[in-house]
This record gives sequence, C-alpha cells and structure tokens, in this order.
Amino acid sequence: MHRAHTAFSLALSPMAHKNFATWLLKSNTSKQMAKVTAAAAVRTYNSAAAEPFANGSTASYVEEMYNAWLRDPTSVHTSWDAYFRSNSYVSPPNLAPVQANTLPLTAFNFGGAAVSGAAPDSKTIDDHLAVQAIIRSYQIRGHNIAHLDPLEINTPELPGNSSTKSIYANFSFGEQDMERQFKLPSTTFIGGDEASLPLKEILNRLENVYCNKIGVEFMFINSLEQCNWIRKRFETPGVLNFSPEEKRLILARLTRATGFEAFLAKKYSSEKRFGLEGCEIMIPALKEIIDVSTELGVESVIMGMPHRGRLNTLANVCRKPLNQIFTQFAGLEAADDGSGDVKYHLGTYIERLNRVTNKNIRLAVVANPSHLEAVDPVVQGKTRAEQFYRGDQEGKKVMSILIHGDAAFCGQGVVYETMHLSDLPDYTTHGTIHVVANNQIGFTTDPRFSRSSPYCTDVARVVNAPIFHVNADDPEAVMHVCKVAAEWRATFHKDCVIDLVGYRRNGHNEIDEPMFTQPLMYQKIRKHKNCLDLYADKLIAEGTVTGEEVKSVAAKYENICEEAFALAKTETHVKYKDWLDSPWSGFFEGKDPLKVAPTGVKEETLIHIGNRFSSPPPNAAEFVIHKGLLRVLAARKAMVDEKIADWALGEAMAFGSLLKEGIHVRLSGQDVERGTFSHRHHVLHHQLVDKATYNSLQHMYPDQAPYSVSNSSLSEYAVLGFEHGYSMTNPNALVLWEAQFGDFSNTAQSIIDQFISSGQSKWVRQSGLVMLLPHGMEGMGPEHSSCRVERFLQMSSDDPDYFPPESDEFGTRQLHDINWIVANCTTPANYYHILRRQIALPFRKPLILCTPKSLLRHPEAKSPFSEMSEGSEFQRIIPDRVAGENPSNVKKVVFCTGRVYYDLTKTRADKKLENEVAIVRVEQISPFPFDLVKEQANLYKNAELVWAQEEHKNQGCWTYVQPRFLTALNHSRDVSYVGRACGASTATGSKAQHIRELNALLNDAIST
Repeated sequence: MHRAHTAFSLALSPMAHKNFATWLLKSNTSKQMAKVTAAAAVRTYNSAAAEPFANGSTASYVEEMYNAWLRDPTSVHTSWDAYFRSNSYVSPPNLAPVQANTLPLTAFNFGGAAVSGAAPDSKTIDDHLAVQAIIRSYQIRGHNIAHLDPLEINTPELPGNSSTKSIYANFSFGEQDMERQFKLPSTTFIGGDEASLPLKEILNRLENVYCNKIGVEFMFINSLEQCNWIRKRFETPGVLNFSPEEKRLILARLTRATGFEAFLAKKYSSEKRFGLEGCEIMIPALKEIIDVSTELGVESVIMGMPHRGRLNTLANVCRKPLNQIFTQFAGLEAADDGSGDVKYHLGTYIERLNRVTNKNIRLAVVANPSHLEAVDPVVQGKTRAEQFYRGDQEGKKVMSILIHGDAAFCGQGVVYETMHLSDLPDYTTHGTIHVVANNQIGFTTDPRFSRSSPYCTDVARVVNAPIFHVNADDPEAVMHVCKVAAEWRATFHKDCVIDLVGYRRNGHNEIDEPMFTQPLMYQKIRKHKNCLDLYADKLIAEGTVTGEEVKSVAAKYENICEEAFALAKTETHVKYKDWLDSPWSGFFEGKDPLKVAPTGVKEETLIHIGNRFSSPPPNAAEFVIHKGLLRVLAARKAMVDEKIADWALGEAMAFGSLLKEGIHVRLSGQDVERGTFSHRHHVLHHQLVDKATYNSLQHMYPDQAPYSVSNSSLSEYAVLGFEHGYSMTNPNALVLWEAQFGDFSNTAQSIIDQFISSGQSKWVRQSGLVMLLPHGMEGMGPEHSSCRVERFLQMSSDDPDYFPPESDEFGTRQLHDINWIVANCTTPANYYHILRRQIALPFRKPLILCTPKSLLRHPEAKSPFSEMSEGSEFQRIIPDRVAGENPSNVKKVVFCTGRVYYDLTKTRADKKLENEVAIVRVEQISPFPFDLVKEQANLYKNAELVWAQEEHKNQGCWTYVQPRFLTALNHSRDVSYVGRACGASTATGSKAQHIRELNALLNDAIST
C-alpha cells in the first residue's frame, strides 16, 4: 500500500513527467490505456443520426459488439471495426453513477466547442493533468510554505519569493496560460458552484487556502471520504468569512484572555504562574471547540493540560471564580487535609450554562504533575469511564481535549502510547481534540535540537489524525480551524490536532531570562505586538468596532478582576476541595467513615458463580472449546463440588459476587483475558469460528453489573494511567490493572509516583485502583521475579515509629490514614476478601497486590468455601494454628509474606519441626499490622523472632518491616533477617545459583 501510494504521489508531483498524458498515449506498454482513451474520444462525437435503427434488441446487440470492440478490435468483423473507428457510433446512456475521482475525457475540451469527431490533443491532456497535479501538490505540500510563524523566523525560502511559483515552477505554464479555463476535478472544492476556473484564479484560491495562515496536513489519511470532507471545509469559497457579531465575540474573548495575564503580571509580578502570553488565542480557541461541540450534542468535556496557561483556562474557559484563583497566590493555610500542590497543577470541576449555545455543560480540568504529558492517559481513562456510565457508546455526549506543549508533544513517549489507545475497542474515547500551544521552544531548547521530525505534531500521523497548523496571530483562522476540528470529531469520532503556532513572550516562567539562550528570537518578540492589539487594529480598520469599544471591553474585565482580587483578600484559608476534578456526589454522605461492610457472601452465591464459571456456553452445543480448556472447566467444576477454590476460582468469585451486587468490574492489562500464566481463561474462543467468544462472568445473573476484561496494547505507562483515570470517575466500581510480570510495572513509574501514591494528598482525589503485580523468586531471571515491592513500601505514608492507639477500628483507621495498601496474599480466600474489601470500605485507597505465579496451581494454595462465606473476612496476618496450640514449645517464629511460605512449610515438614518453628504470614504489609504482630510476639514470648524473605536484603519488605517490628515490640526484642544478601539485580539468571540461594535461605530459617 505504501509503495502504491508513493508511486501515485510521484506520478502527480511537480517533478514528475511534464508530458504525462503523452506518455500514457504513446507508451507501447499501455495498449489497453490507448484503447480506452481512443474509445472515449470516439464517444465525444455526438450525432443525432448516428444510429437511427438502434432500438429494442438491435440496440443491445450493437452495444455488445461495441463493448467487445473496446476490449479487442480484432474480435469483431472488419466492418464493425471500420464502423466504430469512423466515429459514427454513440453508445447508449449509462445509468450507472459516475465513479468518484473520475472524469470523462470530454471534460478536457475548453475554450470553445469540441471539434466534431476529434480526440483531445496531448497538450490539452497534459495541461489538465498538470492542473490536477498542481491542486494535489497544494493539498499535500501547501502547509510547508504556509505563513504559520507569527515571528516570521521560520519563513520558508522560496524561488522568486513566491510560493505560487514554487508550486507550479516545474510545469510548462507561462503567463499566457493564466487566463485559460480548466475543468476542476472532483478532488477539489475551490470552485464552489463553478465547474471551471481560469488558471490564475485556481492558483490564487489554492494559495489562499493552503499557503496563508493555515497549513493543513491530511493527504496521508487513507480514507477518501475523510480527505474530501477536509477539502470541503477549507476549500469552499467564503468559509473564512465571519459576521461582525462573531468577530466581536472573538475580540471579547481574546480581551479576557489577555487581560487575565496582564492582571496577574501586575499584581503578582514576582510569582511563577506560567502565563499564556504569546499564545493567548488558545483561550478563545478552547471556547470555540466547546461551543461547537456543545451545539453538536456534547454535554461533558474533560481536559488535560500542562501548567502553561492553566490558570487562564480555569478562569476564562471553565469560569472558576476568580477570587479562588487569586487566593492561591496568598500563601494561606489549608482548611482541609492534604499537602496540596502548586496553583498551576490544580484541577477543577464546573457545571455551568454555555451562554453561546444556551445548553448546560460540565467542564473538568484534571489535576496533573509537572511531568509533561503524564496526564494524557488519565484524561482518556476518565473520559472513557464517563462515557461508559452515561451509556454513551459513540462518544456523542462526553469528549476529551488534551492541550500539549510543542516540545513535550514530540518528546514524551507517553503521547505515542496514548495515541495508540485511540482506536482500540476497550480504550477508545471516540475522538480527542489535541491542541498544541506551540511556543517554538522547549524551556531553553530550540526545535532543531528537540526533535528530528519537521513538525512537533508528526506523532499524530500514525493514527491518521488530520493536523491543522495555524498562525496564532490570526484569530479568525484559529476559530475556523477549531470549528472544523470539533465538527471532525463529531462526524468521524477520531482524533485530530490543532497546532497553534505562537511564541512565549516571557521565559519558561515569569522570572526566567530567555535572552541567555534565544537572544535574536526575544529581540523580535519584544518588538512584536500581541495578538489582541493586532486583531483590534484590524477590526477598527474595517469598521467592525471602534477604539472606544475596545478600551471599554478591556476596562470592564479589569474591574471584574479587581473586585475578585478584593474578595480574595478577605479569605483566611485555602480549600483544596474547591479544586477537586472528580467529585463523587453522595458517596461519603451518611456513612460511618470507619465501618467496613462484610466481605463474606452466602455459600449458595459462591456455588452459583462457581458452576457458571466452570461451564461452557449454555444452549450452544456447536461452540467448540479447546480440549485443554475442557479439562480446565472440568477441574473447576470438581473444585466447586468439593467446595474449594484455587486462585482463578477465588478471583472469579470475588468478581462475580461484586457484579451480583451491582458493582462494575473492569480488568485491564496485557494478556489478562487468558492470564499471563494461562490460569484465568475468562474469555473462551470458538475453535472453528473467528472472533466468536464467550465470557461467563458477563452472564452470571440477568440483572448484574457489566464486566469488562480487556487485553491492552503493549504499554504500561499509558494503560495504567488510563485505568487510574477510569477509577477516579465512579467509586462504585472495581478497576484492576494487571502487569504481565510485576517487573514491568516500573515502566509506568511516573503514574505510580505522581498520581497513585500521592494523588489524594496533593489533590484530595481518591482512587480504589487495584494493581495486580505477579511477583516471586522462581528462577526465571532478573526481569521475571520482582515487582519491586520495596519501592511501593518506601512510598507508604505510615510512620515506622508510631504505634497507633489500639481499638476495635484499629485496622480500618490505619487504612483510612494511609495513602495506599500493599499486600501479598497466600490464599485464594484472602485474595477474594481483599478485592471485595476495596468496595466494602467507606472510602477508596489504591491497592498494590503482589500476585503469585507458581501458587496459581500449587496443590496447597486452595481455600475452602467456608473461608469466603458469611462471617469470614480478610486476615491481615495468618497465624500458625498448629504451632500456636503449644506456644511454649516454639523456639523460633518465622514471619514471612507471599509464596516463600509454602517453601518454608515444606522444609519444616521435611525436618519435622512443626512444633518448634512457627511460621506467621503477614498478608497485609502496609499499613503494618502493629497490633497483630505484637499479639503474635506475645504469644511466643521465649522464641527467637526472624523475618524471612526470598528477595535480596536491600529489596523486598525487610527495610520496611524492620523498624515497624521494633515499634510493635516496643524495642524490647530484636528481629533477625534471614534471606539473600544485598544485590544490585533482583535475581540471578542461573538456575543452579537460584536453587543454591533458596536452599540456604530455607535452611537458615528452619533451624533451631
């Protein structure tokens, strides 16, 4: 496809054959083309007396002969050949529609009537094909020479200083051809209602469309319908004509955007605010996108953006009360919990009336860190979730807008990862509008050093997103581009990009000196009028407004700012909740903040779910299941009959019981449908019919909540961010992301650090996201062993030196106060309970769950239904019930977590030390179970206490649990370490060394 496209482009490019049509006619290798061309020429002759006898069956016979002659003149009698060659025959009318992008050869006759019976000469054909090639050249390459840079630093070097000449210089046209009429092909709309135009007018119109202040990249899109749609929106005459009312609205919005930045600069001259000066048109641009989208049915817009221009967006797009924004500059104490964040990272949620369309609109700006573009997938996940809960399957009511910086858009890999979610069935948001505030600089780095591509937006080409470059100093061009972008999204539900080419009037921030690194650029900027002044001058000159009106609008907005500034001075505290981007209306009201709902369910429910989960599709005998999966289903059914569950069955029962209670469950990640270790098999595939599948968890109960299990793209960063955004939207859903191996989760470290671990503290925003991270030292090498649990524990916010007051709500209060939960379960029942507890809690916390690999099929890693039914609950610590019967006989207590427990119990059994060595499992590592550790230590008063782990000493849980053990024991007893020595790598790549290290660990731990 690429080679064909390239060949076609070359054939119609300005550098191609000047006598392309002549080559077609004369080429010995194009006999068929010559025949078709000659035949078409024959059909240009029109005589009323050409076929007086042709009627009824005779006409059909003659037409058959004619068609045969067209295919091969030697196939008919010489008389017929002579007749058809004499131009005496006209074929009957053809009722078939004319194909798109085709023209009859008769269209090539201009400047007078067609010469009867004469074929068009090769020059006529050449010239018309050349005009088509010129039109195509403008459509493909016009953006390269468009006047996009307001500073005119990056003006293209053109022959004769004329973009028009640079386009058609390689064609054989001269000044004498400028007034010649040419038929316009179906691939252009520059003619409007006119079918033909003089060459001079064709060139002028193309120049104005493609080489003025807008540069359109779209010809790489492999859909003719979409290309023609874009052509029509830009080429139709008059599309850039605005009414006086529309121009005054643009001016008013631009005045507010500019006035806001000027007011902040005046009042807070020494404060960082990352203003929008140089690209203020972005504010009217966003408002135009929202206006058009609202008119087309959108009710909710979710935005993600960097720090630059954020305060202006909150003030003038979302219309957040100005006094709340100004209060952020005052340095006041907070009235609520949390550490807060700088003002240009905060989000908001606003419901208001759109005054232009007179429709209600919800606007959310998602809070984000300084890590540029990290918020992109979070916004997409939140958007997808809103669409899901509204039943908006086509994205007609909820949409996302992502604002980018030019250097970040091409520099940050998460942009590419997020783009590739745009058309995936379980991740699409049905079209995102990307707006690039293009400062033509990244902090202090010039574009030539920050990207290898011609444009910062080239990443969007990989998903066939049209790219609209526009000069940010031309407000009307910007508004037209925004209107087209909103209509594109509403029509095709695909991404598009608006590249606002502007500049940055100040440095990276307001107290930065840009002349250090870009002296020439900033000399130009300081002489350059701002966009508002340029547009005001234009409107005054054309008589749309007066100078007094311009001053009046500016003064009115400054008064509004002054009143808000005075009101902000009366505030005594800042309120973080005023900046919440994802409010959960009614979730916290009327609840006991420390009361956890039961997580056990009736045994009948477990049996029902187990039977459904272990059965093939009902009433579908023809659904052919893989023989291996038939054995899996049979084994599951046997377990249900015995009332025991392995890991996969325990997970299915957690999901199924939540679905029964109306809780939406979404599981996402690489290969999650089957499971990395081929244990889950939530989606059964028909072995003979492609794409025929069955998911039993979607058919548990007739009135259950939806269940979604989604194999993701091979991305951790974007997909984890997406699921985090999804989890923010509704607290009554269990959202899980599973890593293929826990080791790979660090590819998403920015999402983990900046959003999941600290989001509630910074932005008062809770999330119940579950991260499933396969973890365990099983001889699989350094990249398939560790989820780096030590990193999650190091970020846990509980104090190692503080033992909270003991009470009945001790465990729940710990969960309430910490930033997230870290656990490593050893039984399916505990896994089942901790998943259900995520929903049973009266608040939401992220759950980091180390999940097993070998335990998925371990014969001892099974749980009876009694440990999951009513009255059962999650066990933070699982004591040693055998050794605990005679604690005075116990000489050593081994505390551990995760799969190493099963290795330890086997070694203990081999050594017959069940009564002398107790093994206690710490299932919930963080928040640390101080009370239960203290209880276990008191039970074994005379025993040696050790912590055993399979990870290296500088990894795993040791550095986290050691100080907390001492706090729990009031520093009255020591806890020793048993395990691997410190290491730089997570695991050895040698199987022999792995076994040697494991045996040493087990022998050290199980000894007296």
